[in-house]
Amino acid sequence: MTMNQGITITTLNKPFITESGHRFKRAEAAYKTWGELNESADNAVVICHALTGHAAADEWFPGLIGPGCAADPEEDFIVCINVPGSCYGSLGPWSVNPESGEPWRGGFPEITIRDMVRFQMQLLDQLGVKGIKRVLGGSLGGMQALEFCILDERVRSAILMAMGKAHTPWAIGISHAQRAAIMGDADWKGGFYDREKGPAGGIAAARMMAMITYRTPEDYNRKFGRKLQNEDGQFQVESYLNYQGQKLAKRFDALSYIILTKAMDTHDVSRNRGSFEEVLGRVKIPVQVIGIDSDHLYPVPEQKELASLLPNGRFSKITSDFGHDAFLIEWEQMNEVIREFKESLKSAPINAK
Repeated sequence: MTMNQGITITTLNKPFITESGHRFKRAEAAYKTWGELNESADNAVVICHALTGHAAADEWFPGLIGPGCAADPEEDFIVCINVPGSCYGSLGPWSVNPESGEPWRGGFPEITIRDMVRFQMQLLDQLGVKGIKRVLGGSLGGMQALEFCILDERVRSAILMAMGKAHTPWAIGISHAQRAAIMGDADWKGGFYDREKGPAGGIAAARMMAMITYRTPEDYNRKFGRKLQNEDGQFQVESYLNYQGQKLAKRFDALSYIILTKAMDTHDVSRNRGSFEEVLGRVKIPVQVIGIDSDHLYPVPEQKELASLLPNGRFSKITSDFGHDAFLIEWEQMNEVIREFKESLKSAPINAK
């Protein structure tokens, strides 16, 4: 399948300044839209992508885009923007550092979840968006969607999937181990490798670790059992993980993997703002929080807690053997929850800020 189709790449018309204070005078932004912005420019639906995703949300979120779905192009102006630090068109480690005339590579400044949201807010300003009906996302995308609720006064409702109020030590530890695999590759070279010869073995190993945390023992038992793949004694599960690792190494950049997983570690809505109760208590808009009963990476209690801290939050659980990845698979259950949520908004004050 050809990926990342129909993307527009533009340049932000104002400098982009990160939380750490770095000023990018010129910042590329890759995005894709569906539907039309209405006359009052207030029918935007913003989809936030996950770790190795990109702006072509119809390729990785197909079940949630369409008539009657969370994002309906017949009613909504749907926007998905590639986050800074990624390798899919927006400002990232392979953008040119104007001071050196060379790509940033390992010298690319730190990016936080809040940076990602402020970057997207700048592009939405540029597109003329005055109101955001809904912002939604899962995992890294859910972290952005939650920050949107706090940072952007235009947001009127949100759907958050498979994440919590802050990245836990458990999740940070998993990300750290993945980064160690990449940095331990001899081709890492401190992050200053040639793009054509990056740490492919390291990022493949990182992906294998991730694939284990994204699914469940039940899913692996059903899919592989203890069956052997070949005469060398390799199990099918080993072959599967090798394939997934090599597949990602061909399509995703190691520097972006490092930058984006570190950004996920910065996810903590209370950071420099006050207590979780104070920060989330100020989010008055309706928020649907969705958890997956088999998610080992972001367990259900995290989503329940998040929903309980949001004055207008509600929690729903998806039942699945697919673990964390269920938010990218269980379209029927997801759409049922989202339809009920959208229906509830018709009788509730949607803009409670």
